[in-house]
Formats: sequence, C-alpha cells, structure tokens
Amino acid sequence: MPSLSALAPFAAGLGSGASLIVAIGAQNAFVLRQGLRREHVLPIVAICVVSDAVLITAGVAGIGALVTAAPLALQIVRWAGFAFLIGYAIVAARRALRPTGLSAAGAGAASLAAAIGTCLAITWLNPHVYLDTVLLLGSLSAAHGDPGRWVFGVGAATASLLWFTVLGFGARVAAPVFARPLAWRILDAGIAVLMAVLAVLLVV
Repeated sequence: MPSLSALAPFAAGLGSGASLIVAIGAQNAFVLRQGLRREHVLPIVAICVVSDAVLITAGVAGIGALVTAAPLALQIVRWAGFAFLIGYAIVAARRALRPTGLSAAGAGAASLAAAIGTCLAITWLNPHVYLDTVLLLGSLSAAHGDPGRWVFGVGAATASLLWFTVLGFGARVAAPVFARPLAWRILDAGIAVLMAVLAVLLVV
C-alpha cells in the first residue's frame, strides 16, 4: 500500500488539475451542451481527456528536463509558479465576488465530424490551455522531483478524466447546479483558497 508521502504528489496534481479545469470556459460550456443534447458525448469527452493528458505530459516532461539541465531553473520556476498561483487565486476570488452561471444555450453540432472539429478547435486553439496545463502544471510538478512529478501528472490527468466524464455524462443532472451563480461563487472561492495554499506550499 502506498505511503501518504508517496500519494502527496498525486493529491497535489489532482487538486491543481481540478482547480484549473473546472473554471468557466468555452470548452466546459461545449461539453455541457453536448451532454445536455446527448450528442456524441463519448468522443467529445475522450478528446478533452486525451488532449489534457498530452498537454500535461508535455508540461511535466518539458519543465522536468529544464530543471534537470539547470538546477537554478527550479528556483525560477518555483517563484514564477508562486506568482502565477497567487494571481490565479486573486482572479478566482474576483469571480467569486461577481459570479456568473455556466450557460449551455446555443446550437449543438449537427454531425460527429462537426462536433469533433469544434472540440479540437476549442481545446487546441485556446492560448490559455498552454499557459495553464503546460506551463503552470509543469512548473508545479517540478517541485516534486523524480518520480514525484510524474505522479503529480497522473493526478492532474485523473482530475481531467473525472471532470469531463461527470460534466459530459452527468450534464442533465449537473446543469441546474452550474447554471446558478451561487454554485460558481462557492466553487471559485474554494479554488481561490486552494491556489493560495498551493502557492505557499510551492515555496516552503
């Protein structure tokens, strides 16, 4: 049975990944909409999960290689991650003060090809995905060393798998909740606290 210390990177990755993935955005709205319409849910969820896994792996491998080649880079990455996490916590706190609902309104894709194309575009043409998934999660993983950073990556990928599965296949149940600003206020407040805690742990 794995020790608690061995599971710590996984838990950190799970929490960090979830905090970034559940923020309101075009990708979540699209998955929710497809889930409500029950159109091509499995391939859409699969694309989101696999895409996140690829991006997370790239971040963990890339940042890890940088740290291995230049140990001083760890300190730079650590403090850059701290600044980003604090900034993200502030943004989440501001969202909590001025919440909005996640709307699933709008026409869904009429065909599987159109749905896949839209999902790929929303996922891979969004610049924030590279900042959050590749750079931020990669930076956070580097603090756990080897093999901890890979365990962190597995945790982050697991968060993606759980979230998109629940959002896509549980859309009809979850939609009324996510449509309420209060639900997002509570969620964003929790994200703000979690990101602030992760920022402190990153540099301690």
